[in-house]
Amino acid sequence: MLSERTIQIIKSTVPVLEKHGIHITKRFYQLLFTAHPELLNMFNHANQSQERQQAALANVVYAAAQHIDKLETLLPAVKQIAHKHRSLGVKAEHYPIVGEHLLLAIKDVLGEAATEEILQAWAEAYGVIAKVFIEAEAEMYQQSEQQQGGWTGFRGFRVENKVKESDVITSFYLVPQDRGALPSFEPGQYVSVKMEIPGEANTHIRQYSLSDAPGKPYYRISAKREDAIGGKPEGKVSVYLHDQINPGDILWLSTPAGEFTLDQQDSKPVVFISGGVGLTPLVSMLNTIVDNRPDRPVTFIHAARNGNAHAFKQQVEEVANRSPQVSVYWCYAKPTDQDREINAYDREGYIDLPWLQKVIPTKEATFYFCGPVPFMKTVYGFLKEWDVAEAHIHYEFFGPSGSLENPEEATLKNVVPQHEG
Repeated sequence: MLSERTIQIIKSTVPVLEKHGIHITKRFYQLLFTAHPELLNMFNHANQSQERQQAALANVVYAAAQHIDKLETLLPAVKQIAHKHRSLGVKAEHYPIVGEHLLLAIKDVLGEAATEEILQAWAEAYGVIAKVFIEAEAEMYQQSEQQQGGWTGFRGFRVENKVKESDVITSFYLVPQDRGALPSFEPGQYVSVKMEIPGEANTHIRQYSLSDAPGKPYYRISAKREDAIGGKPEGKVSVYLHDQINPGDILWLSTPAGEFTLDQQDSKPVVFISGGVGLTPLVSMLNTIVDNRPDRPVTFIHAARNGNAHAFKQQVEEVANRSPQVSVYWCYAKPTDQDREINAYDREGYIDLPWLQKVIPTKEATFYFCGPVPFMKTVYGFLKEWDVAEAHIHYEFFGPSGSLENPEEATLKNVVPQHEG
């Protein structure tokens, strides 16, 4: 437990963190990677160069300071972040390194304003929070290894099949290289993929949702190709996957992780709303429901640019055709002439609330949604405007997350770093 004096000091730094948080985290990563370049093997370099990871960490530190007097409220977020850390291979010995360089960054950025009392308070608070993470992750490592077919670290998987799902999304069917057992997973979870790309100084780790139901003799991931656009560089891992990885090649995977999962005990109708590659975890959830709960109504809504960019359309429609419980709706922002000719979509343009209210039978449902951040903010706003209960709203960020709410409403729930696709 933290002393009352420490809590008061930490909370007094909230306005400073709001103003200088991003400068502190940028300096933190500079110091960290200079002293420990080996840690570059764990971090997404694109997120670093675009300062997305720095912004996510700044939000986490800010939210932690806001809620330092109610540490129990941080526990759900701790579990989410611990899943990510476990999938990356973060260990207990990394925490003192991070703490040391975070304090150095605070001192560098704030200068004389970072008094010894403030630095000591943050050191004490960091120690308490780090202990919670270390214990949570130790338990996850143990569970990961001891489950049937489980392992620690990264395990070799052979690419059994490679399937182009759309112009930009390709699926990879993966089976254990050692022919051993394959652990089950919760629908919606992801795996970390560790890549060694020729010519690159560091390994690269990315997270990809498992896009089929558990219980299959394979894992399936479905990756979006991220080409260079404007000043945004190409996604090194996604481009390498699409261009260079073929059947017979080996990928190195962590055990499945993640908290954005289907509640299989829930009996309410379920609504899935996705944009772009955000449909991958929702397809896993859909396939699981039709396999195990044929009595549970499902509404599946997907937004894409057009039919060329629409992955899994045929598969989802086949599921709906054989499953009376499932209704599907497609929204295309810019349909092609062929899309119009064959009536390939239900709505042209963008999703809006009146249309959602028309196609969704009831707001007394459980909602899962995923996609680009602007899309998610829009969907979240519609659900709140419709007075959908917060407890029935579930979403997933791909990449370092932000907030779908107003900044003053930010909590650790909506600043947790998540995965890539």
